[in-house]
Amino acid sequence: MKERLYGQEEMEAYIEALFPPDPDLQRVLTGIRERGMPEISVPTGYGRLLTLLVAMSGASRVLEIGALGGYSGICLARGLQPEGRLSSLELLQDYADTARDHLAAAGFGPQTEYVVGDAADSLEQLKREGRRFDFFFIDADKGGYPRYLEAAIGLAEPGAVIVADNTLLRGRVADPLRTGPSVLAMRDFNRMLSEDPRLTGTLLPAYDGLAVMRVKD
Repeated sequence: MKERLYGQEEMEAYIEALFPPDPDLQRVLTGIRERGMPEISVPTGYGRLLTLLVAMSGASRVLEIGALGGYSGICLARGLQPEGRLSSLELLQDYADTARDHLAAAGFGPQTEYVVGDAADSLEQLKREGRRFDFFFIDADKGGYPRYLEAAIGLAEPGAVIVADNTLLRGRVADPLRTGPSVLAMRDFNRMLSEDPRLTGTLLPAYDGLAVMRVKD
């Protein structure tokens, strides 16, 4: 009898079933649904990975580009050093307020700040202020990824970690017939990861793809 090969979705479901529900993160998902916000938070498996990466890197100054309802913010904040701080950029005031409420409910209110407005403008402001960060998470409009990566490198301490979600765009980046602006931007982003001499990194193919990079010393 031929052995059955399980697909990616089945394996992801198996992994998710290993872990008990997380009350703080469930509260975020419920809040997002009740407010009619897009249900596009980072997958739970990658959320756990974010916590591990922040903790293992020893990061104390984390910059998140794209807050949505605070799901990834909680995952990032859980890995912070005790004196650490999460700064989150969000385009919409309502989303930032929702994320702030959820982070506060999870016990991270004093460690978080939200900057509302266009991320490109906010990143320029952080640069003018001389701010520096040792961990970045990018999960915002996909067409802006190359600009966000360049800005993150400019704000990074040597050895900083940069992580980005949705880097495969449900496989569209691998389809040569797909030439939409988000696909082209993500291909540029992935090429930067692989070719930029300032970076070393890789792409994880599970869920919708996750880029993990380190800014060279």
